[in-house]
Amino acid sequence: MKVIAKPIEMVAWFTLDGIPHPVRFRFQDEQGGNRVIKIDRVINRDKEKVAGNEMINFRCESVIKGIQKVFEIKYELRTCRWVLFKI
Repeated sequence: MKVIAKPIEMVAWFTLDGIPHPVRFRFQDEQGGNRVIKIDRVINRDKEKVAGNEMINFRCESVIKGIQKVFEIKYELRTCRWVLFKI
């Protein structure tokens, strides 16, 4: 997997406890166009603290351009921002 760390626009739902469940996201690809990726499966979810910022890491799986790919997205709890970290 290659680290890209791009901000993304996420559609997610949250439990009453505040735990996010990502559904799909949009990001800008290399050609400058917007791409929408539907998350087929969340493989695992774990919390980490980076430089004092609490983040939730999601390892997900989707079909992208006809190929099954695994990628990581991160959700920063303090700022409520999503990042496509590795793909």
